[in-house]
This record gives sequence, C-alpha cells and structure tokens, in this order.
Amino acid sequence: YSFISKTDEENSLVCITKDVPSNTTRRDDGWKAFRIQGMLDFSLIGILSKISGILAENKIGIFAISTFNTDYVLTKRENYERALDVLNHAGYKIEE
Repeated sequence: YSFISKTDEENSLVCITKDVPSNTTRRDDGWKAFRIQGMLDFSLIGILSKISGILAENKIGIFAISTFNTDYVLTKRENYERALDVLNHAGYKIEE
C-alpha cells in the first residue's frame, strides 16, 4: 500500500521501506501500521482522538493517516506491540 499527499510545501509518500524512491530528500523508516476496522461514518466523532489519546497517555507517538473509508495509525516498530496491548486493555478489539 502507499499514501501520497501534496501540499503547497511538500510531497509526502508513505510506503513500504523497500519501495521508497531513490531520489527521496528526507525519510523516516521504522514505522508499523494498524487499521481501524470498518468504514467510518463521517458523523462519528472522536474515534481517532480517543485512540491517539490512549496512546499518548502511554507515551506512544503516532502518525495517523485518514482515507475516505477509514483511518490508519502508525507507530514506531519498537512501540507497535505495546500500542496494541494498551488498546486491548482499554477495551478495543485487536485482530491481526
């Protein structure tokens, strides 16, 4: 998978490390992602906020990506399993 965004200041590409273009000017490797399951209705409020808040309380930084259908949360690889465990203990159902 990949995610591309373009603003007036930058072009960003989120992709698997082996797929990073050779002409990249800056990169940050070592992220791992999980998806918030299901299509999220735009009337639902605070889903990503609650998840990011729980992870922040546990000193786990995130990088979030939203698409039309759902949200993806990336954490540094060394925090990934702990992030899933923290969310599981907070009552979120974790499916791998």
